[in-house]
Amino acid sequence: MNDPLEAPHALFEGERLLARGELRQVVREAVARAGVAADGRPLLLLDDRTGQSLDLDLRGDAAQVLERLQARFPAPDQAQPPAPKERGRPRLGVVAREVTLLPRHWEWLAAQPGGASSALRRLVEEARRREDGAGGLRQRREAQYRAMLALAGDLPGFEEACRALFAGDEAGFAGRLRQWPADVGDYLASLSVQGAG
Repeated sequence: MNDPLEAPHALFEGERLLARGELRQVVREAVARAGVAADGRPLLLLDDRTGQSLDLDLRGDAAQVLERLQARFPAPDQAQPPAPKERGRPRLGVVAREVTLLPRHWEWLAAQPGGASSALRRLVEEARRREDGAGGLRQRREAQYRAMLALAGDLPGFEEACRALFAGDEAGFAGRLRQWPADVGDYLASLSVQGAG
């Protein structure tokens, strides 16, 4: 996903889901609703991937709001030009940086096939592969937690739902979500499904 305005978001008014989809379309809904909020509840915009809320300046029409967002989150092809090339092998994407290790670490690295740099790259890649499964699950849970805190932090059973979420108790977590308003529970449940698989 290259364009940040295509990232999945959800728009809530209190406990009611108003819109969900690409940031661009959800912002249009937020602009349309800004002046007509029912019972005075603020609009809450959540990033589905991170669970974080996004502050919006809803002044003006949808085009003006989207223009301000585009300036805040430029697409990679619109980002600043890359900094001048540093040491390393830029054609391969290798960047030189300083690493501080104890002498015994340097000795071990120097004895590895391909030298220190090659050994460090292998070690990092192995660690990344091992953490991908657990790391992805942890990130999804943390995103759920952030969204849950924003939407349901004051609802009964919040602490129990948190414990079930981080304990991996899917049945207990689902049971807590069913006790909350449907839009909130359905949204939070969908965040765990999105990243799975």
